[in-house]
Amino acid sequence: MQAFPSSLVLVGAGKMGAAMLEGWLGAGLAPSAVTVIDPAPSDALRALAEGQGFSLLTGDAQNEAKPSEVVVLAIKPQMLDQAAATFSPWVGPQTLVVSVLAGKTVANVTARLPQTHKIVRAMPNLPASVLQGMTGCYAAPAVTDAQKALSQRLLEAVGAVEWVADEHLIDSVTSVSGSGPAYVFFLVECLTQAGIREGLPAAVAAKLARKTIEGAGELLRQSDLSPATLRQNVTSPGGTTAAALEVLMAEDGLAPLMEKAVHAARLRAEALSG
Repeated sequence: MQAFPSSLVLVGAGKMGAAMLEGWLGAGLAPSAVTVIDPAPSDALRALAEGQGFSLLTGDAQNEAKPSEVVVLAIKPQMLDQAAATFSPWVGPQTLVVSVLAGKTVANVTARLPQTHKIVRAMPNLPASVLQGMTGCYAAPAVTDAQKALSQRLLEAVGAVEWVADEHLIDSVTSVSGSGPAYVFFLVECLTQAGIREGLPAAVAAKLARKTIEGAGELLRQSDLSPATLRQNVTSPGGTTAAALEVLMAEDGLAPLMEKAVHAARLRAEALSG
C-alpha cells in the first residue's frame, strides 16, 4: 500500500478539511508530518492538535515554511486569491497540491502557485466526516503516477475515490456527489412533511422517513444489485409502491427535476472558476 507523505500541509480545517484530517490521522498519518494552517481554528481543532501533536498555525508563519511533499487546499473557493500568499511558501516545484476548492480549475490554482504544476483537483462530499465519502478526482498532466497513488491513499482514508480523465467532468462530479448529500437530506425533509400531511405525528413521520433512507442506503451499500433491480424488488404490481412510483416516474416527475437540479449545480460550479 502507498505510504502516507512525509510532510503534509492542510490549508483550511473547516468541516471538510477537519474530516479529512481526522481520517488521515485515524488511518496512520504521523501527526509530526502534519501542519494545519487555519486563521480561525475551532475549539475542536485546537483540542485535536493538542491531543495528537500536529502543528497548528493561525497567523503568518512564512518564516517557518519550507516546501512540503503535499499541500491540501480546503479553504473556501473565494478565498484562494487572498490566501495564496500565506501558503505559497509551503509549495515547491515537486510539491503535490490537492485542491478541494469547488469550481477552481487547475489553471486557477497554477496562476496562484506557478512554482508547481503537480495539481490534483478533488471533490469529496460531507459523508467523509463519517468515513463514507465519495471523492471524484482529476490529475493534471504533470502529476506523476506515484503522486496520483499518494492522492488516492489520502482520499481513500475518508471513503471511495473515482478518477475522471477530463478536468471539466469535475464540475459534473460536484453536481452529483459533491452536492448530492444535500439532495438526500432534502428528500428526508419532504418525505417527513408528506407523512405529516397524511396524518402522522411529526416525530413519527420524521423517524419513519429518516430510518427508511438510512436503511435503504445501507441495503444499497451491501447489495450487488442495481438500484433499478432493488426498486423493482420492492414494487408489487398494483400495490402501494407502484402507485407512488407512477407519480414519481411520470414524464414531469422526479427524473427531469433531478436532471434540472444537477445541471444547475454544475453551472454554478463552472461559474465559481470565474
